[in-house]
Amino acid sequence: MNPDQLSETIVDALGALVADGAITLPDGVPTRVTVERPRQKGHGDYATNVALQLAKQVLINGQGTNPRAFADLVAERLRASDGISEVEIAGPGFLNITVEAGAQGQVAADIVAAGESYGSSDAFAGEKINLEFVSANPTGPLHIGAVRWAAVGDALGRIFTFSGAEVTREYYFNDHGAQLDRFSSSLLAWAKGRPVPEDGYGGAYIEEIAKDVVAKRPEVLDLPEDEAQEVFRAEGVELMFAEIKQSLHDFGVDFDVYFHENNLHESGAVERAISRLTEMGNTYEADGALWLRTEKYGDDKDRVIVRSNGTPAYISGDLAYYLDKKERGFDRCFIMLGADHHGYVGRMNAMCAAFGDEPGKDLEILIGQMVNLLRDGKPLRMSKRAGTTVTINDLVDAIGVDASRYALARYTNDTNIDLDLDLWARAHNDNPVYYVQYAHARTCRMMENAADLGMSLPEDSFDPTLLAHELDGTLLRALAEFPRVVTAAAELRAPHRVARYLEDTASVFNKWYDTKECRMLPQGDEPVAPVNEARLMMVASTRTVIANGLRLLGVSAPERM
Repeated sequence: MNPDQLSETIVDALGALVADGAITLPDGVPTRVTVERPRQKGHGDYATNVALQLAKQVLINGQGTNPRAFADLVAERLRASDGISEVEIAGPGFLNITVEAGAQGQVAADIVAAGESYGSSDAFAGEKINLEFVSANPTGPLHIGAVRWAAVGDALGRIFTFSGAEVTREYYFNDHGAQLDRFSSSLLAWAKGRPVPEDGYGGAYIEEIAKDVVAKRPEVLDLPEDEAQEVFRAEGVELMFAEIKQSLHDFGVDFDVYFHENNLHESGAVERAISRLTEMGNTYEADGALWLRTEKYGDDKDRVIVRSNGTPAYISGDLAYYLDKKERGFDRCFIMLGADHHGYVGRMNAMCAAFGDEPGKDLEILIGQMVNLLRDGKPLRMSKRAGTTVTINDLVDAIGVDASRYALARYTNDTNIDLDLDLWARAHNDNPVYYVQYAHARTCRMMENAADLGMSLPEDSFDPTLLAHELDGTLLRALAEFPRVVTAAAELRAPHRVARYLEDTASVFNKWYDTKECRMLPQGDEPVAPVNEARLMMVASTRTVIANGLRLLGVSAPERM
């Protein structure tokens, strides 16, 4: 019996009390109730505060009651339910519930039967989500801040999909603006042997790309300056973005859509967005410029859309891009930004509201804090190749893809991360990803050992009551929590909850593994007994949960380590 099944049992008990006339619930029987694992040992397997939540509305014999008296009725009904061995009332009306060993043990068989789908749900079914992340400008290799969003964004996309949503991963390709002018000027300067402009880009990659452009277009150096710069712009951006896409692909991150900002300006999308906002009464002219009424919707001031010289301001592209996403039918639009864009949130939410949508629902902006890499206790300052910052390749070269993805997804988005490269590269239990992956490899090895003895997963002969040891129950309850952890990770946009859960569950499994009374394999000349096969089911269910969790983080589940 997992928490969701127990919740259904409690709802059924409430419904039976209403049907029997024992209680009246004017607002009706709830469709689900909260079930949690008690913090203190000895308080049962699960606890619920349903009596406290409903006591104010429940009537007994037409009269109001108190939570504890109501809890007495619910407890009596639950004690008669299949799979429940004891119900105790604690404090003002908490219900501490102990599940029968057989009902608890059935969780293992349910997990094995569900396989790769275990933990999935329909919590976000029917929702069409646009998830925009990374979106780094194609003016240099991906820096470590963008890599954090690559890991977190891809994991969040996997979690949303696992929770029933239709997810489109999107990269906003900034190929319109002054940054690309500085990039192309830097390439041209290097090719002609001139110093890079003061506001340009440095690093060995500029030299590499400039050489590649000249090799591809040798006539470029003979062209007039403006034409040459345009060649370096077009060819250089293409080369740089190809490298970015390859780095992301090697990191396990691929996008469904690469959206070019320049298309918004060339297709008339900017003008269409401005017209829509004007029709809604949310623009006005002042000082020769066109303004958006963002202060009206919570921004600290109104924003210029079109400057007095007739050129569109940067926000004009944001307006067109958001409207384009809504016209493509997305119910929710997520944008992941770095900490340096924190001041951007207010104007984006105001823009959403100006279109008549709901910020936080139609548009949600997630902010990720800084990442620092440490080696020998000292921060890494820059990449030898990029010359200005630490890049995705620096991180992967140091600790590998699995450790990189796990480490970056393991922390809440709103905290700075100091990643100790020496720790994350170590094949030791102090390394969280190694600890979790090793637990998975251990389950695989145990199952191989069982197969060598002729053991196989029991089907009709599986007896869940044999999983009666205290640590059997502890592990089973941990495994049963996985679906709720995934749902919470989706609802709270928090992939780190999956990582922390995996570490806790691996710890519970290792304690179970080290306990003599919970041995899976028969000892010596002992024949294979039903209890050995029941514990084989436990091992298989643990393997399933750890593999599913790692897959949601985009991390491999090795069978050998």
